[in-house]
Amino acid sequence: MLRIGLFLLTNIAVMVVAGIVLSLLGVGNYRTAGGLDLSSMLVFCAVFGFVGSFISLFLSKWMAKRTMGVQLIEQPRNADEQWLVDTVTKLSQKAGIKTPEIGVFAAQESNAFATGWNRNDALVAVSLGLLQRFERDEVEAVLAHEIGHVANGDMITLSLIQGVVNTFVMFFARIIGDFVDRVLLKNESGRGFGFMIATMVAEIVLGFLASMIVAAFSRYREFRADHAGATLADRGAMIRALQRLQAETNAGVESPLPSSMRAFGISGGVRNLFASHPPLEARIQALRDNA
Repeated sequence: MLRIGLFLLTNIAVMVVAGIVLSLLGVGNYRTAGGLDLSSMLVFCAVFGFVGSFISLFLSKWMAKRTMGVQLIEQPRNADEQWLVDTVTKLSQKAGIKTPEIGVFAAQESNAFATGWNRNDALVAVSLGLLQRFERDEVEAVLAHEIGHVANGDMITLSLIQGVVNTFVMFFARIIGDFVDRVLLKNESGRGFGFMIATMVAEIVLGFLASMIVAAFSRYREFRADHAGATLADRGAMIRALQRLQAETNAGVESPLPSSMRAFGISGGVRNLFASHPPLEARIQALRDNA
């Protein structure tokens, strides 16, 4: 129920903010009697595409804390928490960023994630399962991997890519919808039911295909973050951490993280053009090749 509520809240925020921005830009109806006003439609699509992407980015840390039940370590209560804070602080200094908020979430699966709207206002969180089963040098490598995501600006770059993808999916879907309505269904006004249905179907199909672009960047950023883990911490520990995760994955242990937040582990499902993470074997081999 919490995730559904946050999803609805995010979409309401997108509609409100996009409506305000479009009003300030003076962009009205892009569908005219003579056809589509492509300039107005491009602005309309860009506003909705980027507003949705950036609102999700700005809310990412707040939503992660609530959906994953992240407990922030504001004042270390024991030696383990003190080690975690000291390690993240050390790695952040080496990476040249402000120390992120540090948290732990109650999941027995080994995983971790980093999120936040910029490199100096981020959150790094690890699961209890990872802390309990991984050796300390392996945990440090995982934390370095997450710090690498933050230092590389992966969150903002992914949001920009998603915004561009959203824009052109909406734009070309409406061109297809107008073509179907006017040319195939002979509706001269271009405002018929066919436009809405064709646009909706086109958005689904184009969005599915465009997700390959976002997934390709996501896979690329994992290799870069693995390299950061090897550089900021230790290459051998980074490899062993991935091997330990590989063993758990092969044993059928599923990640509790939504795909948008899953940073260290491998995504479930299709592991090809639509996969958000490269195969663990490829990540391990890349680290060995770059030794």
